[in-house]
Amino acid sequence: MANIGIIGSGNVGANCAFFVAEKGVGDVILHDIQSGMSTGKALDMMEAAPVRGYNTRISGTDDIEDALRADVLIVTAGAVRQPGMKREDLFEVNRKPVSEIAARLAGTDHKVIVVTEPVDLMTALFVRDSGLPRGRVMGLGGMLDSTRLRYLIAHELNVAMEDVAATVIGRHSSSMVPLENYCTVSGVPISHLLPPERVEALFEATRNAGDLIVDMAQRANAYYGPSAAACDLAEAIVRNSGRICPVSIVLTGEFGLHGVAMSLPAIIGRNGVEQVLEPQLNEEQTSRFVTAAQELQQILGTV
Repeated sequence: MANIGIIGSGNVGANCAFFVAEKGVGDVILHDIQSGMSTGKALDMMEAAPVRGYNTRISGTDDIEDALRADVLIVTAGAVRQPGMKREDLFEVNRKPVSEIAARLAGTDHKVIVVTEPVDLMTALFVRDSGLPRGRVMGLGGMLDSTRLRYLIAHELNVAMEDVAATVIGRHSSSMVPLENYCTVSGVPISHLLPPERVEALFEATRNAGDLIVDMAQRANAYYGPSAAACDLAEAIVRNSGRICPVSIVLTGEFGLHGVAMSLPAIIGRNGVEQVLEPQLNEEQTSRFVTAAQELQQILGTV
């Protein structure tokens, strides 16, 4: 059975561990810089195993090297947003711990899922400081955004969520690019089911979904949704499933862009990102995508 290492045992990290265990993806090794947090949460979740019926093992450690020996690494470490904060406000706070983790993985064959915000900037930073091939480091951005849009479409139409497909690319921020022509319900384009103003309203709700949760919860940002999405991505790697998921990846020529990380659909397998897919974009979508990349390049240029 594969081992899943999770760096950071806060709300996102702990829920990742729980979802991974329940789905039987692999054994989990939790780590946190706060002494005892990961071991305590791991024990709590294992005591729930007889009730929930999972046989996977969750263990905690205060030694990061234990977690780094895992096959797949999920990075959730770092500060979380407070009401009124933008994701990029966390860059200076979180880049040092993420950079230190990345440096420890130089020369390894790890597959890394970056959840720490701002996820696109952290994904690019992780590739730079680890030296890992870009396909082995993927950020959660577009997968989470697409999951949120799937829920909103299903809720709007009162249909089963498993029948809804949606794709969101670009930056994990209000600059994200939902692709209407890749959003369907059991194969039927949403443009056939909803008027343009309702489609745009759903896209706008998706752009604001993370901010809304932070504003409503006050003391916590989203964690169930990100944890579930990270678990699905880890499962796609471990099972070598070939699923197509929008993930943040360092661009090496896609749409003429280089060096920044943003979400595009990708085939996920045992090596991480096996292939990046370039969707067909109209002029407006291309402009939004390129503009978001330029914004990220400006921020990275200060590092």
